[in-house]
Amino acid sequence: MGIFERYGLNVLLSRESNGSVIRNKIYHGELDAAQSIAGVAFSLAMGFSEQRCEIAVPLVFNLHGSAITLSAALDPLKIGNGKGLADWMENRWSKPRPLTLAIPHRDSSQHILLHRWLTLHGMSSNPQVEVVAVQPEQMPAQLASGLIDGFCVEEPWNSEAILAGTGWCPAVSSALALWHHEKMLLVTGEFIRERREEVVTLIAALLEACELCADPSFREEMVSILSLKQYIGVSEKVLRHSFNGGFMTGGGAKSVSDFHLFYGDKVNRPTVDKAAWALAGLRDIGVLQNFTYGSLSRIYREDLFHSVVHAYH
Repeated sequence: MGIFERYGLNVLLSRESNGSVIRNKIYHGELDAAQSIAGVAFSLAMGFSEQRCEIAVPLVFNLHGSAITLSAALDPLKIGNGKGLADWMENRWSKPRPLTLAIPHRDSSQHILLHRWLTLHGMSSNPQVEVVAVQPEQMPAQLASGLIDGFCVEEPWNSEAILAGTGWCPAVSSALALWHHEKMLLVTGEFIRERREEVVTLIAALLEACELCADPSFREEMVSILSLKQYIGVSEKVLRHSFNGGFMTGGGAKSVSDFHLFYGDKVNRPTVDKAAWALAGLRDIGVLQNFTYGSLSRIYREDLFHSVVHAYH
């Protein structure tokens, strides 16, 4: 695309395996910035993982984009959107272990969303349910083999299981938490202090990339890029599944026009309301207990975002 070059930026991209690696590399100064999750931002800012440093969120990349997928062995006609899960576990569950549901990271929005779904259906504290962390790309295979019974994860891993016939979707993330944010830009405090103008330019370039991702005319090219091995490396059919506005759940079709939201002031602005949602969710799942923090605007930096809007838009 050449976006970084057009903005005069020299950016070295480094693909990392998970949020914990990103957190460690930011803490040790190996990364100046990263695409990551709210949990990593709060972990570093508050030090509840024993690693604490100054961190900022000046841009949100997207809203929504996740779903819950259950094994095809769990009857969608009996369980529905989750209302029948408690009855299923009480009367039909026969495995000699708890219902095992996977999330990508302890501090992830998917953990918050899964907890909300389980709470909604009276299962959040049920000893028959166990939540485990699994790498997203491993989830469909583990579901197919019976190692796990479901997962909450971002796309395209739900679509991979649904299209393979090994899973079905009872809930998408926009239905569980409308306007929730998913991935965001993390920037170290040191990088902002030493190279603020470059940070503002970086945000501007990435905001243009978000706008491009939201453009329907770019959709096929984006799918083609993401299918490459050096990126996501799954089939274009799987990638298209959640982009067409008619998400096939495996138990029927859902019309989900807001499954992915990439661009717009309500999407990309790193507001205190977004921070408060993530913080409350992390407390709900037990990641945060007695930790306190001052103004959330010291992490979610609307001032930096505003600088970009003022200078480039």
